[in-house]
Amino acid sequence: MLKLESVSVYYDKREVLKSLSFQVRPGEIVTLIGANGAGKTTTLMTISGLVKLRSGKIIFDNKDISNMSDYKIVQQGIVHVPEGRHIFPQLTVFENLQMGAFLRKDKKQIKQDLDYALSLFPILAERKSQQGGTLSGGEQQMLAIARGLMASPKLLLLDEPSLGLAPKVVDIIFDVILKIHDEGTTILLVEQNAQRALSIANYGYVIEVGKIILTDSGTNLLQNPQVKEAYLGS
Repeated sequence: MLKLESVSVYYDKREVLKSLSFQVRPGEIVTLIGANGAGKTTTLMTISGLVKLRSGKIIFDNKDISNMSDYKIVQQGIVHVPEGRHIFPQLTVFENLQMGAFLRKDKKQIKQDLDYALSLFPILAERKSQQGGTLSGGEQQMLAIARGLMASPKLLLLDEPSLGLAPKVVDIIFDVILKIHDEGTTILLVEQNAQRALSIANYGYVIEVGKIILTDSGTNLLQNPQVKEAYLGS
């Protein structure tokens, strides 16, 4: 479904991604783990067209999207839920969800997707008329994911969805990620909580200073001594 081929990205003269190559197969949850500054967020931003690559290729559904504009990438079916949520604080919950479907014309399916998103996060249904900026951090993260779903993604990019959230809310978020996956959406997950990420991932990649240094199934990476020492606190 998604393939990065020797992707290099620079911030000014500093190379941030160094000939990065990996793939996400249809129907998988794939996680990208690594320390702060390793290039995880830059990878997602490059896939979604927010950062331009210097060299290499990004292929999605057999189409080269390397130099495609960000809104056209969304139209291809790649939807990015960014780190830090970035909801529209002055808009209501309902209006934020409508913005997620901004590029769509299929009104009947939009209504069905709205009902589905609200069924995943019942608290948002209760707060439909409330401004997004007045929600708690956990509720804003739920809204960011629900807004992403309103774009009808084939591939959902999730950047640090559990960051700064209470354990109970983290449980809700990961339960929803699994439900979204079970409904047929492919997911690329960037997550500091490597234990939780690898426990739900079909496959994982470890990134270090812009390079993939280790690849394996999520289960095997959980048992890998190198991963345990560096990312699992054991």
